[in-house]
Formats: sequence, structure tokens, C-alpha cells
Amino acid sequence: MGFTLIHAGDPPGSSLPRRQPASSAVMPEQRPDLLPAGRNRQRCGWARNELAAAYHDAEWGVPLRTDRGIFEFLILEGMQAGLSCDCILRKRPAFRAAFRNFDPERVARFSARDVKRLLADAGIVRNRLKVESAIANARAFLQVREEHGTFSRYAWDFVSGKPIVNRWTRIRQVPATNDVSDAWSKDLRARGFRFVGSTIIYAHMQATGMVNDHLVGCFRHRQVKLSKGIA
Repeated sequence: MGFTLIHAGDPPGSSLPRRQPASSAVMPEQRPDLLPAGRNRQRCGWARNELAAAYHDAEWGVPLRTDRGIFEFLILEGMQAGLSCDCILRKRPAFRAAFRNFDPERVARFSARDVKRLLADAGIVRNRLKVESAIANARAFLQVREEHGTFSRYAWDFVSGKPIVNRWTRIRQVPATNDVSDAWSKDLRARGFRFVGSTIIYAHMQATGMVNDHLVGCFRHRQVKLSKGIA
């Protein structure tokens, strides 16, 4: 799940953190860009609870090159549209069980009975459009894999095989999209994928390490930059 800040005019599918009414939350402008993360180190300020911090410290931004891992984030980013990352993180184990450990071949074979099962599962996001799109995306995912050998190769070709390393110092500097997410989103939609707008795809790129958007003051920025990733 990506943590692109929502800017004015962003589409409903924009990724986190979501703005809340002033009466119920501190507005983004007042949130710290960095938070303490142990002795002599800081982490990105959006990771404000234990679950988000664990995700930030272990996964977010680490280059991911396994097809199943990439497929998992495609599903979760689509499911997150309009919701918070914390919501999806809490439901992630239930998603993993419901979507057969994010095996694209198994998900591609889901039938109307499976759709009914998923819509009755209170542990996940019970939205028919999102559920049906996840199944359709699994089928499109397999078509891309057949064409390119691996989906990972296809995805990483959009950044010439290497992560984009940004050097933001403030959360507000982090964009919601870039030229790569625009191009990749367009290509995915042409291939029949759904819930893959540019903002959602940029969040996916953040999550899977195609772009390193850790703030430079965050202890993970350098670690992720030097990481060999997960292949």
C-alpha cells in the first residue's frame, strides 16, 4: 500500500493518508514529517501506529520482483481505493486467505460462487466492483506474464529495471503520480486491468520499491536504496 499524500483535485482512488475532518484529526499540514523510530533514528511521519510502522520498516519501498508479491499489491491497492491504508493493513491476513495467498492462477479461476463467497466475507472489503475487478485483473495478469515471461519483467521495464530514488525532505513534496505511473496506468487499462488509475499505480510503485519515496531523514531511505530487494 502506498502513502502518496492526497492533493486537491486528486481522484477518489488516491492513496494514503486520507484527510479527515478537522474535528476528528490533525490536518496533514500539522503532522510531523518524521517521527522517532528508536535511538538516534526517525521514520516517515505517515507511519503513526504500530501496524503502519511495521509495514514501513519492513516492506514499504523494498524492491519487489516476485510475481506473486507484485500481484498481491495490485489487488490490495485496488481494494484500498477510497479507503485508508490502515484499514487494508488490518484486513491483509483475511485478504490473503480469501484470495488463496494471492496466487494469480487460482484467483483467475474464481467463479460466480467465489464472488458470492468473497462478498459474504466480513474480513475483506465487500465491494462487488472491486472483487470482480480483482478476478479480471488476475486473468489479465496471466496474459501479461505469458507475453513477457514474468509480470515482474514487464513492470520493471517501465523504470528501466532500476528504482527511481527521490530525495524528498517533506511529506508534502511527495507526488501523487509521475510520468511513469501515467504511462503504466494507460498500458494496464489497455490490457483490460481495472482500478489501475495513475494514483493507484504510483502507490503500487512506492509499495514495491519501483520508486523510493522515503524521506531522506528517514532511516529506511538509505537502507532501501542499498537493498538488493526481493526476487
